[in-house]
Amino acid sequence: MPALTTYTTPILEEWVDYNGHLRDAFYLLIFSYATDALMDRLGLDSQNREAGGHSLFTLEVHLNYLHEVKLGTQVEVHTRLIGHDKKRLHVYHSLHRIGHEQTLAANEQMLLHVDLAGPRSAPFSEHTLALLQAIERQQRDLPKPDHVGRVIALPVP
Repeated sequence: MPALTTYTTPILEEWVDYNGHLRDAFYLLIFSYATDALMDRLGLDSQNREAGGHSLFTLEVHLNYLHEVKLGTQVEVHTRLIGHDKKRLHVYHSLHRIGHEQTLAANEQMLLHVDLAGPRSAPFSEHTLALLQAIERQQRDLPKPDHVGRVIALPVP
């Protein structure tokens, strides 16, 4: 199984800056919607969040802007599960023009499963773990994405 296509959208006028490009913040908005769609696939949709009192919180985000994205461009997000443990997800999203392989932006996230009554971290349910393990098996043979594990730093002279 390739990466999951978790979100598609045209680039809207209110998302575009004075240069005619997608504004920085809206890249993250698009990736956030992709995370919501992944949550739905894992049984953490709004109905289950309300019934079970659990959700995902974002702990860390890395965002790489790789190519311009302009008004009206039809884009999609491909999502990869990089890893998980009993409480956390390591997720990679990449933004693409629909039908094209070139990565326009890359987003790496660390997410924490939370019991909202605390709030405090909590293990995933058996159902969610089974869904995570199924995605992991399906994506096992995919190569590591280029923009995973990057660090921001200036070269040392």
